[in-house]
Amino acid sequence: MPVREPVAAGLCGAWAAVRRRYWATLPARLRLLRMTTVSLAVALALLLVSAGLAAISTWDAVAGRDAPRTTSAADLDLALNDMDAQAATILLSSGNAGQGRLATPYAKAVGFYGDARRTIGHDLRTLAVAAQGDRIDEHTVESLTDDFAEYQELIGRALENDGRTGGKPAALVDYRKATDLLRNQLLPDARKLVDSNDSAFNTRYAQARSALATQLVVATALGVLFLVSLGVLQWYLARRFHRILNPGVLAATACALLALLLGIQALSATAEQLRGARRDAFDSVVALSRARAIAYDANADESRYLLDPGRRERYAQTFFTKSQALYGLKDATPATYDDELATTWRAYRSDHGDLRFTGEFRRELDNVTFDGERTAAEQTVETYAVYQRDDRKIRALLTRGKEREAVAFCMGWQAGTSNAHFGAWMTALDKVTDINRRHFTASVRAGRSSVGDLLPGALGALASVAALTALGLRPRLTEFR
Repeated sequence: MPVREPVAAGLCGAWAAVRRRYWATLPARLRLLRMTTVSLAVALALLLVSAGLAAISTWDAVAGRDAPRTTSAADLDLALNDMDAQAATILLSSGNAGQGRLATPYAKAVGFYGDARRTIGHDLRTLAVAAQGDRIDEHTVESLTDDFAEYQELIGRALENDGRTGGKPAALVDYRKATDLLRNQLLPDARKLVDSNDSAFNTRYAQARSALATQLVVATALGVLFLVSLGVLQWYLARRFHRILNPGVLAATACALLALLLGIQALSATAEQLRGARRDAFDSVVALSRARAIAYDANADESRYLLDPGRRERYAQTFFTKSQALYGLKDATPATYDDELATTWRAYRSDHGDLRFTGEFRRELDNVTFDGERTAAEQTVETYAVYQRDDRKIRALLTRGKEREAVAFCMGWQAGTSNAHFGAWMTALDKVTDINRRHFTASVRAGRSSVGDLLPGALGALASVAALTALGLRPRLTEFR
């Protein structure tokens, strides 16, 4: 007891001192209310600064790293397919050591082959830098680089053999090895990088959206407390000093309300622009990039089908598999595919909710958001249907023994030929992709503007609250000196 009594007395004395300092007197209560108001203003300002810096970092990562990595991986997938398709076209149109060459298809294929090879080199360098720090992606890029060197060597040997009279069989052997390497190792690794980078982007998106939602809730709660504290201060001044309103505190309340509205608007707009960039725009970009890569691979299968009689059945099946990946039809066969495509597409055009097909085109049509996007997407499917009918014509010509006519129709660039229709399909596909790319860029720009334009105003308003509160209370506090 003798020990406890002094301790209790000390605690009571400390509490009395705190009470006298912060609550017992009218000036103490005013200072406490002022400190509470300023503390809430500082807390809200710190939250908004933290949220703004995090949002800027997110936009920098999305625009400067996540999206370019994913599109580079998708471009690599496409360029690998394009390069192999052009190699097949070169071999198919070259004739016998130049004799009987299809001049226009051959010249175009040589040019496109060189373009694809340069694109692959650029994409591999970009992805190597992007993969640093990720052991799995680093290994994948290293494997791709090594396999691509081997692939080029095999294609180079095939083209060299093809340049010799009677060298076509040897060239075909080398080309088979190259295309097998492409199919079994290069393309799976490239698609692994697409999925890996897209998944990393999705993870960042989910984390950023979750953080913004939390920050919005906390900012709203702080803002409400902030306004309540100013209201209590205004009420207390009116009660003690018999004044209806304190101009300084009233102005501070208006600034606090403005700061809260600007802060909430900045966080809400950033979250909405982030959703628009990822879900409305970039999801479509990824689906369409995959569609483009599949399209080039399918187009290569037509050339391979004509080039390699020993593997025609295999290439016919892989072409159909890729067609199903683009516009999937349940229970369809190569013989029924065109009719079922026409039937299901007519049903969709009559009722946009009638989606009896699957695949990458379905992904895009499920995510139509922007002006002009639906029209462009529909044009893509319609040009795809024309290209599909060309494939049947090629096979029909070959069945009737008209191999040279089949090759000319497949390789030609004149109006009405398969390549011309493929070009029209790719032009339509690029148009809908460009619509989504533009809106992705616009969403990034608008998201950054939300942070840069609104948050400084909110922070300025919060600073004004602290100053106006101090000015509003100063005359009252001077009365007690």
